[in-house]
Amino acid sequence: MSDLTKLSLKAALDGLKAREFSSEEITKAFVANIDAANLTLNAYVTQTTDKALEMARASDARLARGEGGALEGAPLGIKDLFCTDGVQTTAGSNMLKGFVPPYESTVTANLWRDGAVMLGKLNMDEFAMGSSNETSAYGSVVNPWKSKTSNADLTPGGSSGGSASAVAGDLCLAATASDTGGSIRQPAAFTGTVGIKPTYGRASRFGMVAFASSLDQAGPITKTVEDAAILLRSMCSFDVKDSTSLDIETPDWTQSLGKGVKGLRIGVPKEYVVDGMPAEIQNLWDQGVQWLKAAGAEIVEISLPHTKYALPAYYIIAPAEASSNLARYDGMRFGHRAQQASSLTDLYETSRAEGFGKEVQRRLTIGAYVLSAGFYDAYYVRALKVRRRIAEDFDNVWDKVDAILTPSTPSAAFALGDKQIDPLQMYLNDIFTVTANLAGLPGISVPAGVDSGGLPLGLQVIGKALDEATVFQVADVLEQSAGFTAKPEKWW
Repeated sequence: MSDLTKLSLKAALDGLKAREFSSEEITKAFVANIDAANLTLNAYVTQTTDKALEMARASDARLARGEGGALEGAPLGIKDLFCTDGVQTTAGSNMLKGFVPPYESTVTANLWRDGAVMLGKLNMDEFAMGSSNETSAYGSVVNPWKSKTSNADLTPGGSSGGSASAVAGDLCLAATASDTGGSIRQPAAFTGTVGIKPTYGRASRFGMVAFASSLDQAGPITKTVEDAAILLRSMCSFDVKDSTSLDIETPDWTQSLGKGVKGLRIGVPKEYVVDGMPAEIQNLWDQGVQWLKAAGAEIVEISLPHTKYALPAYYIIAPAEASSNLARYDGMRFGHRAQQASSLTDLYETSRAEGFGKEVQRRLTIGAYVLSAGFYDAYYVRALKVRRRIAEDFDNVWDKVDAILTPSTPSAAFALGDKQIDPLQMYLNDIFTVTANLAGLPGISVPAGVDSGGLPLGLQVIGKALDEATVFQVADVLEQSAGFTAKPEKWW
């Protein structure tokens, strides 16, 4: 095998099962890639090389006996908000620097049960708050892609920027990620990878460092749609330790692939045509519509009238939940503790000021404000009512369509530092993705083309709750139609 790190997850699993190469061999190949690239790309905050090789050897022993789980021997990267027993978990924040969990998140426990190998913990926006991976206490992640028109370092998107950069740069076969307002789908679109957020409640949140509990959901970033179907199945499960976990069976979504879309009705929402959207995004969307039409789908124009209120509602609800969730980091019970403080109040204030970065502080301030007496009804309660209307918009179209097609992002990857000065510009990156989180629906981003600078662009498919099968079915056709095989030219 010429370069094991370029394999898809499916091809690697097949090769491991056929004993064409060992888990130790492919793990060492990825470790070598990480060692060569990480100083530049900054995708990993913690490398677990010794643990990875130990897990790989155990996998090889099981494979030699003809045993092994669904992911046996596959080296993966883990976003640094999934707690990993005995391995530092920071959520990209100084607040949790040095925190070594004595327990395992349910999602990662599922992966180890199925035989996966952990290469390390992946960089991310601090507490998952960000759309460009520039808020991490461990520095910005760099996108492996470069524009043909500039040599500037580009964002891989956020908050799962480390996951997306690592998959696109061949630093792991696939990676876990999480999505609160688009943090799987936007980075996937920016890096030419596939990312799916499943229905809220499909994957357990136990052991995931919380941002906004009613929106957070785990999912994978992978090289192909088939890889996403394989990894998502292992990640999802019912969990009594998560009160929002759904007690339903996890299907084998690979069975949805290859079915085509003949007879399916695909919705195109008119509200997703936004002012100032680049012509390249609109053209790609139109192209996606043509691909699905050519494959036998019926295209239906639909209206989701409350879409324009999605971002304002999201940026009230998410910070409100964050301010509640992150109140526990007070320097006394959890998180960083200030060394010098003149009083108990000073200890709280100084610990939080030192532990949290500027973007987290900004969102916690917004959250505390909208939950405060006098503003709770005016902002938070009203935002919850808007959220209900957004969910009803989707409910009202499911009798007309089976899935919805939209762009994943309003632009291709932008240069690091470009939008940091204007938080509102940064927040607009989530314009196409937040609705699926507010309504709890599954959404996938599939790489479908490149812009004039040669940077990847993605198309998003949104489906009914618990109907990931149709989402994968449509995504598979888009992937086949687009024939996207572009890879970043190695410069790091």
